[in-house]
Amino acid sequence: MILSDPRTHAEWLACRKSGIGGSDAASVLGLNPYKSNIELYREKAGIATPADISDNPAVRFGKEAEAHIRALFQLNHPEYNLDYHEFRMYAQPDTPYLYATLDGELTTGNRYGILEIKTTTIQQNRQWDDWTDRIPEHYYVQILHQLQCTGWDFVVLVAFIRYRKGDGWAAAMREYYIERSEVEHEITYLKEKEVQFWRRVTDHEEPPLILPRI
Repeated sequence: MILSDPRTHAEWLACRKSGIGGSDAASVLGLNPYKSNIELYREKAGIATPADISDNPAVRFGKEAEAHIRALFQLNHPEYNLDYHEFRMYAQPDTPYLYATLDGELTTGNRYGILEIKTTTIQQNRQWDDWTDRIPEHYYVQILHQLQCTGWDFVVLVAFIRYRKGDGWAAAMREYYIERSEVEHEITYLKEKEVQFWRRVTDHEEPPLILPRI
């Protein structure tokens, strides 16, 4: 269902305080390399204020590139109808505090899908491993979260990857397709963990730190 349709970025940010969004999901499992589950808890509980990363060059590049990547995807895939609502939030009726805002909404026949867009920069060759026949773990968790919140059938993730080539920069685009029916078990597991996490937020009970794997 459509949970909310904020009109502005400020309204959307205000709505984000009342639940767990896609970019939060990996932190719940301790799989976000940039934010621990404790940091996320303290933000959601109102103990800490999220850092403003809007001026981060990588974040700014990704935001400005998104519309162009979405348009290129539509040109490459006329088989999909593509819609976009910048601030629309989807959720399931039983868990309105688990929500997703999408980079694109795909339809083909009677099937509904999610378009997810990522931009990244490869600084070291070993970083290619995260994108070879797979996607980085924290992005995968985000996709599971989006499938849970929408109830839709599939996801197409488009990655725009910049990397050094000689003295300059080159770029590659890769696409990854995830069918919901193949990841139902993971969706169920994530939902259980997110429900438990949010219960801790509402009960003001800080969770134990989940240490990252070495």
